[in-house]
Amino acid sequence: MIRTVLLAGAICAGLAAVTLLVLRRRLVSVTVVGHSMLPAYRPGDRVLVRRATVPERGGVVVVEQPSTERRAWDLPPAGLGSTRQPVAERRWLVKRVVATAGDTWTTQAGGTERVPPGHLLLLGDNAAVSFDSRQMGPFPVDRVLGAVWRRL
Repeated sequence: MIRTVLLAGAICAGLAAVTLLVLRRRLVSVTVVGHSMLPAYRPGDRVLVRRATVPERGGVVVVEQPSTERRAWDLPPAGLGSTRQPVAERRWLVKRVVATAGDTWTTQAGGTERVPPGHLLLLGDNAAVSFDSRQMGPFPVDRVLGAVWRRL
């Protein structure tokens, strides 16, 4: 009887460990930095992000911040489809998806362009202070960590 209880306890502990490992790869907590998503998200808000979730137009995503001077990234992608790159040492932005591949958008110069395959047009809700596709152009999808699921 005691062996059965111990065996059942060991099995439950093993299943719990596997479940936590799977959830950790699928869900990530990110802290909102800056005022670019006001009023929806405030600095210091924590959001739960579903990794490997294909973002939809109108949804909110977490995307890797490029170097603002060079408008490029220094490290390999750690976003969608990448589970081997560490995410803790990256800087992340919270932005809203306003256009997906194939959609047209109006550039800062007033022209229109199509969002290329594998890219998203991302904007902050507070345009006055947001670093987003207005300055950067479309963001590569592989730089998106995932879709914001809920505020913590």
